Amino acid sequence: MKIFLVLLLMFVHCCFCLSSIAKPVQSITNNQLLTGKVSAGKISADKIKLCAVYPHLKDSYWLSINFGMTEQAKQRSIELKVLEAGGYQNIDQQLKQIEQCIHWQAKAILVGAVNFELLNQKLAQVNQHTPIFALVNEIATDNITGRTGVSWYQMGYKLGEYLVKKHQKTQKKQAIKLAWFPGPKSGGGSLQSTKGLQAAIANSNIEIMTIQHGLNEKITQFSLLKDTLKKYHHIDYLAGNAVMAEMAINEVAHLPKEQQPKILSHYLSHGVYRGIKRHKILMANSDQMVLQGKMAINQAVNYLQTGKVKTEQAPEIITIEQANISKLNAELSLSPSDFKPIYSVKDN
Repeated sequence: MKIFLVLLLMFVHCCFCLSSIAKPVQSITNNQLLTGKVSAGKISADKIKLCAVYPHLKDSYWLSINFGMTEQAKQRSIELKVLEAGGYQNIDQQLKQIEQCIHWQAKAILVGAVNFELLNQKLAQVNQHTPIFALVNEIATDNITGRTGVSWYQMGYKLGEYLVKKHQKTQKKQAIKLAWFPGPKSGGGSLQSTKGLQAAIANSNIEIMTIQHGLNEKITQFSLLKDTLKKYHHIDYLAGNAVMAEMAINEVAHLPKEQQPKILSHYLSHGVYRGIKRHKILMANSDQMVLQGKMAINQAVNYLQTGKVKTEQAPEIITIEQANISKLNAELSLSPSDFKPIYSVKDN
């Protein structure tokens, strides 16, 4: 019996020793982290789950963001859940969806905010226990972990700067008249882009005749566009959101040649891209939405893996017109034409 007990103790001791042998630590470079070539599982045993809330998935802008994010989630081998509020007017819906992300036990939440200010308190509160990253749209609070998104002030400024340069040599003394359609009044960067536009044209002969706020939906933008063209018969430029710019192509075509305003968009969509190629739209800015989506995933994952974060990041804003559109790497801006929204990516 004693011999049996001794043998049993020796066996248990050997098993304990074998289980305590540490596995070799894998060496991972900063470059691998930044390029997203290392999956979460190779760095941490914790399962990385990200949750993203969007204002909507009704247009190609957010569809392109969605494509970039889901592709990068697959690349990083992490789990991603996507929720969309259905429009910028749905603040309560987005607040509920942030709660859904918490109950889902997301490690971090990426918020494409429907409102510049009204989410502040909730986001600051959640950020105390779950990292919050602003996605695309600017928000008023700094009580978050990080942001991925361009300055919408700069998007408006670059459009205005383009027009100022275009007319700086003109001898025409009368004002160049512009109708501005920035989008919803308190969401989507509308106020910021308007301020940027106004700053850019401040000392020029370009005059904003009217500012038309409204949701970036076809019915709303069509109504605003029709009313504006009916009220203002001598507009030189229609500028603003991509939905308006796409619809303006047909509306402008119905006007007499001498009354046809030129069309500009302060951001890019598939329809605007085609419009520039067909010489129907004069210019647009691209904040490289696909790339932006990829950067947002990397920002959150890198933070969860390393504890370090670049708090503010954004791709370069590219001004596109007929002269340079052939040189644009469209894959960094626009999702494939047959891409459908993806709401869930499972870890590999």
